[in-house]
Amino acid sequence: MSDLQRSFAKAKLAGVPFEPPEPLPPPPPPHPSVQEDWNIAEEEDAQADDDELLPLPSPRDDSSSSSASSASSAGTIRPSPSKHLFARPKGSMNANKRSHEPLPWTDFFEQELYLEQPLASKPGKIIYHVYISPPTDNGPLFVTHHGAGSSGLSFAVVASEVRKLLPTAGILSFDARGHGSTVVHENQSTEDSAALDLGLETLSNDVVNVINLTKERLAWPVMPDLILVGHSLGGAVMTEVTKRGELGNSVLAYTVLDVVEGSAIDALQSMHTYLSSRPKSFPTMASAISWHTRTRTIRTEKSARVSVPALLVPSSDVSQSGIESSTAWTWRTDLAATQPFWENWFVGLSSKFLSAKGGKLLLLAGTDRLDKELMIGQMQGKYQLQVFPDSGHFIQEDLPEKTAMVLVDFYKRNNRKGLVLPPKVGDLLKRKETERGKGADEQSVSQGSILKS
Repeated sequence: MSDLQRSFAKAKLAGVPFEPPEPLPPPPPPHPSVQEDWNIAEEEDAQADDDELLPLPSPRDDSSSSSASSASSAGTIRPSPSKHLFARPKGSMNANKRSHEPLPWTDFFEQELYLEQPLASKPGKIIYHVYISPPTDNGPLFVTHHGAGSSGLSFAVVASEVRKLLPTAGILSFDARGHGSTVVHENQSTEDSAALDLGLETLSNDVVNVINLTKERLAWPVMPDLILVGHSLGGAVMTEVTKRGELGNSVLAYTVLDVVEGSAIDALQSMHTYLSSRPKSFPTMASAISWHTRTRTIRTEKSARVSVPALLVPSSDVSQSGIESSTAWTWRTDLAATQPFWENWFVGLSSKFLSAKGGKLLLLAGTDRLDKELMIGQMQGKYQLQVFPDSGHFIQEDLPEKTAMVLVDFYKRNNRKGLVLPPKVGDLLKRKETERGKGADEQSVSQGSILKS
């Protein structure tokens, strides 16, 4: 601004009378609850002001920067006890312990059965351990088979979710031989009897035996509609059962969870690396459950709390002096000992899955698991494909709600009850030909009667 402009502005402003600004309106009174909080804060601040300060240390001759910084950091205010700045939240330790406590099977199934069956190949018997919630009002029965090293409780949470969506449905989940509480008693004490038979044919026979024995034990007049569901190894077993057709028309459909022939055989090459990387034992059951959730082996805490306890057995640690020092939990099933059966489980799985009768559902954790044969079958519409990319290998445990929704919807799509299908074209043609033949015969009869008359 130039000098001329400044003088002009001063002359103008000199003639304007001064008016003081209007005062601001007083603030509204605070809410009673807010006023109470302010009073409490003022009392705590007044109490904090009365606290003593820690004395400063005497100055040292050393004038280095490190001694100066340490002296300045020592002259801090001691926090008031009323502040509880470093107090641990109440109940945090107990909540952490509660989250790793095992859950009982009774929270998810109605009954527990022990079914006895003589061994087919050698003297002895097998006692199957079964968890079941029977169907009602002619509802279907979902029969599940877990993977290697797991147990029937792997499907515990998804079983309860299925019943929420379809209350008339039944769920049967059992422990395969060598897993869970299923026990094989052999009358022979030879070395050959020590090796557990986990061949695909044997496991498939076990599924048929369990279903028939359950029907007999619960006195079902007819077999309910069956939906076979298998995870990993269980998927190969359920596919074999459906392919053999021993259960007849009772099988509506079958589902395979996260197992494909090509990727399964490739994964077997790294199986020993995985087995060597996991702990051989756990000091407590809670630590075992924590390990499964922390490593994301099982991504749902609720499922881990019910399924992990069945994977372990107590084992006492014996010191060099022969005294039991403590009790640890070790794996119930020795997966490394099942290596002779690995290829037998999965070779030819894709072709059997596509050729078996009944509705087919493949539930995967990623599309990269599909092999060539299954990709072609998917393009041809031979089976239903569902992918859960947010899940790990244990789909039924990682996403039990979504898995249950897919299974119930899959059953409804394949349910034969109340479904009226249109007649086939061949049947319509045969019916028309029959009607034409009847019409010709009636016409010839009428003409003959006219001629006679």
